[in-house]
Amino acid sequence: MGQVANVRKALEASWGPGSSTLWTPERPVAGHCGVSTLVAFDHLGGEILKTRFGDIWHFYNRIDGERVDFTDSQFEAPLAYSDIPSNRDEAFADTNAEQYRCLGGAVARYLGKQSSGGQTSCGQTSGEHP
Repeated sequence: MGQVANVRKALEASWGPGSSTLWTPERPVAGHCGVSTLVAFDHLGGEILKTRFGDIWHFYNRIDGERVDFTDSQFEAPLAYSDIPSNRDEAFADTNAEQYRCLGGAVARYLGKQSSGGQTSCGQTSGEHP
């Protein structure tokens, strides 16, 4: 599995109520675009991009010249991407330090295979994860 696929899997396994106030068990991806973009950027580099979606900005990555949207599954229909260059500060405005630390730590643990049965995502124990 490639690095992008590994990070995608780690993000999806790590989303929880501690990494987004919009998180629900039915829609774990909700509200994770900014924080997921930042954590993916930390692990994979590349660029941060944004696209307007209604009244909000949606953040995602460009890695090795390819658009990678780790949170596109939160939308019912495909987005019309604008690929507007953005940066960490703008993406961080979509989250907060606590959510960033929570998701960043959970992803690092997942990727490092350091999970020992305790907290495997943001705000859930391994037995609670959907």
